[in-house]
Amino acid sequence: MPSDTTTPSPECNCLALRQAARHVTQFYDQCLAPAGLRTTQLSILAKLKRLGPLTINALARELVMDRTTLGRTMLPLERDGLISIEDGRLDRRSKELHLTKAGAERLRVARRLWSEAQKQFETAFGGERALTLRNELRAVASSKLRVAPESGKKTHSRKSSRATHYRP
Repeated sequence: MPSDTTTPSPECNCLALRQAARHVTQFYDQCLAPAGLRTTQLSILAKLKRLGPLTINALARELVMDRTTLGRTMLPLERDGLISIEDGRLDRRSKELHLTKAGAERLRVARRLWSEAQKQFETAFGGERALTLRNELRAVASSKLRVAPESGKKTHSRKSSRATHYRP
């Protein structure tokens, strides 16, 4: 029988953050469903609208997202004509993501739904608490969390954590 120390405890910061993130994401995804977008896709369209064309790597850094995960998330957006992937303006070997007119229109529709979700969240959670939460989460996202190398221990040949090689 496994011991209780093998499962994350209720005090685990990572577990609490992931559970909250999944809970809130499910809520926002349900609210955005009439627009045919998920929250991650809305974030991509909104960043492209706000910042203009970006390379996949630059967009991944902006979203604090793994590049391969971003690649999978943007495929339906390209398929549906909401974004286009074009040769880079400065380096033709790179690819830039562009928001299309259809993407801008879908974003406009989704923003109305997102605004309603925001209101519902703040009604349920409290406006001041929501503001404090956003500020705290931004601080967490910009903190310098890194896995410290352990001296004297044998390391595995395969890296076990994205945090060791993702540098925003």
